[in-house]
Amino acid sequence: MIVAIAVHGGAGAWRLGEDGMQTAVNDCHRAAQAGYQLLQEGKSALDAVEAAVNILEDAPLLDAGRGSFPNADGDVEMDALIMDGNSLDIGAIAAIQQVQHPISLARRVMSDSPHNFFVGDGASAFADSINFPRCAVEELLVETEEMSGAIGDTVGAVALDADGNLAVATSTGGTRDKQPGRVGDSPLVGSGGYADNWTAATSATGYGEALMKVVISKTTCDFVAAGLSAQAASDAAIQLLEERTGGKGGLITIDRHGNVGISRNTQAMPYAFVDGDGVEKNGR
Repeated sequence: MIVAIAVHGGAGAWRLGEDGMQTAVNDCHRAAQAGYQLLQEGKSALDAVEAAVNILEDAPLLDAGRGSFPNADGDVEMDALIMDGNSLDIGAIAAIQQVQHPISLARRVMSDSPHNFFVGDGASAFADSINFPRCAVEELLVETEEMSGAIGDTVGAVALDADGNLAVATSTGGTRDKQPGRVGDSPLVGSGGYADNWTAATSATGYGEALMKVVISKTTCDFVAAGLSAQAASDAAIQLLEERTGGKGGLITIDRHGNVGISRNTQAMPYAFVDGDGVEKNGR
């Protein structure tokens, strides 16, 4: 039985020596272990990535769910995407407020609606229509000096389950002090994430305005389709990002054989994974 999972805590504002980095790596480790346990129990890749990202959304140092950056008006608007590599089904939300687990709401869009993507007031109305748990904005805002920067630290997970199915989940609070209504790459299929059983699953993080220009997650999967390894495909996509846009970001990738790729062109990106051979690694 080959199963694998990788998670990231964002490639945005981190600096290698700053306080909080080890906490973020530890959070990624906890998330990867939780998802891996589900995979070993025979649960789906979708279950694993949702559970892993829920843990990251609860981590106050990471820019997703609790700990999301407020926008210029002081509101917290969050985006999320989940994708099933078997069916290519998608669930996404953007500019949602007052939910602690945006990725779980995105999954409900996929499972409980005929649509793929809800935004703003429509996302809120959908959440209320299915009695999805809501929270006060104060429960999402975290005062901390352990992490500072202008770029958001999107979180994400990719997984391969025992049935050979891939999945991706990406969640973010977006860029600090962004204009209200701004949506980055994270909820956009092919940019913030992509999963296809024929190739790979990838979750992206970094400066969304650049990442979406090269549709970076789908591009990574296309590189795998062309014969590159998960690592080489991730490296090639980051190189393309830099050469074509000058942008900064990072990727985690799992191919259909359980091989893992991790790449970034920022100072750091906390991550953790267990690959198809059972090899575990945490890093930054």
